[in-house]
Amino acid sequence: MAADRRPTWEYMCIEPPKGLTKREVVDPTSDLNELGADGWELISTLDYDKGGTKLLILKRQVYDE
Repeated sequence: MAADRRPTWEYMCIEPPKGLTKREVVDPTSDLNELGADGWELISTLDYDKGGTKLLILKRQVYDE
């Protein structure tokens, strides 16, 4: 990458996986490992006002081809 070029990023928001009742969140480790293998990095969460995670926010670098 040239010194005068900044990296370009793409972003994705996903809902954390839900359990059988569709209310509780289950451990997202497996999903995050799969996304990480494709270059995605978890950078933040978007939470509900009274607790709980609404969205997982991920990014990965876009490379010029």
